[in-house]
Amino acid sequence: MTVTLLITALLPVLILLLYIYRKDKMQPEPIGQIVRAFLLGLLTVPLSFLVSVPSEMIGLYSDDVYTVMDAFKISFFGAAIPEEAAKLFVLWLVVRKNKYFDEKMDGIVYAVCVSMGFAAFENVLYLVDNMDSFMQVGISRGLTAVPGHFCFGVVMGYYYSLAAFEGKDRKRNRTLTIAAPVIVHGIYDTILFAATVLIDKHLEISETLAGLISIVFVVGFIYFCFKMWKFGSLKIKQHIADDKVTRLFLDNSQ
Repeated sequence: MTVTLLITALLPVLILLLYIYRKDKMQPEPIGQIVRAFLLGLLTVPLSFLVSVPSEMIGLYSDDVYTVMDAFKISFFGAAIPEEAAKLFVLWLVVRKNKYFDEKMDGIVYAVCVSMGFAAFENVLYLVDNMDSFMQVGISRGLTAVPGHFCFGVVMGYYYSLAAFEGKDRKRNRTLTIAAPVIVHGIYDTILFAATVLIDKHLEISETLAGLISIVFVVGFIYFCFKMWKFGSLKIKQHIADDKVTRLFLDNSQ
């Protein structure tokens, strides 16, 4: 069962790692650097606790979620902010003296690798905590949470590269490197937590009403995930196109 659990937890992560690696066609990053970024990404789970635990202690959020505001607080202060801050710190460690970080697409590749390290660690924890239904949980997370972290990584890497390689709007892009993934991540989690709160609340009144609310949230969540993936795909294409123009300019100037 342990091997099956690990395969269930890690397969979607590996698929998305292969996907982003194959997107980087002009100058692919060395496999050693990919593995290094992924392994360092595993550290982002414990690192995130250094922010989330103190945040809970001072009352910024609580694990007891009873209202939509509670859902908002735990989504941002308990998940989005600490997790994305940890990923950004590790991304900085990965690329700061990395001679292979020489294209805009590289920022996305490394950010996704770090983010997939987080997703892998988190997935294993979730599945171990749900041993009786780990297959269902694994499939659900493989279709939602893991692609979600992939998209958060794309957004972070996109703005990280803009800040690193473009002189204009550098301060803005540095801000968006952390702000944009936090906002997207926070909205993603808020939808899920708020749905649980509202469905549980209305179950006491009417199962039919609770069912309608669940349908609305499922449709809204799927739409948000679709737009998030579409946005990420667009940013990948933009950096690939920019890198091609830069490479062509360098080749012609030699």
